[in-house]
Amino acid sequence: MSDLTSVEEKTQVETDPLTVPAYGYELIREILIPELLGRDTPDLLYWAGKRIARLFPLHAIEEAYTFFQKVGWGNLEVVKQTKNEITYQLSSDLIEKRLKEKGKCTFQLEAGYLAQQYEQTKKVIAEAFEDPKRKDKKITITVRWDSKDPVVE
Repeated sequence: MSDLTSVEEKTQVETDPLTVPAYGYELIREILIPELLGRDTPDLLYWAGKRIARLFPLHAIEEAYTFFQKVGWGNLEVVKQTKNEITYQLSSDLIEKRLKEKGKCTFQLEAGYLAQQYEQTKKVIAEAFEDPKRKDKKITITVRWDSKDPVVE
């Protein structure tokens, strides 16, 4: 995969105040992408999330809260943390609507993004798992890493 943007284009994307209606975002995410990718959609979205994290690296993992809001992925908050694992809850009106209306939807893009950001900030291999809480209309994403499994650069 080639570099998608130059440094200047990334800066413009990050600071551009334009917004996209949720309908357009959902049309691409819930209809077009699954139509193009088929049953591989969740796996490819996970890797796409990792790619986004590499293109837009964070200095500290706490910056992920702002990033999630900026890109319209929802409100991210920590619900549990241990030595090698952290569990986030992801929520928003759009997520509620997706869970209610779409039934089966995936949040692997967000999971892949968080996994890669942890790899980059902690310098260890990390993976993330989503767990939709349909009844609560929220998503739980758990990121796990092994401190003894460093990233080889």
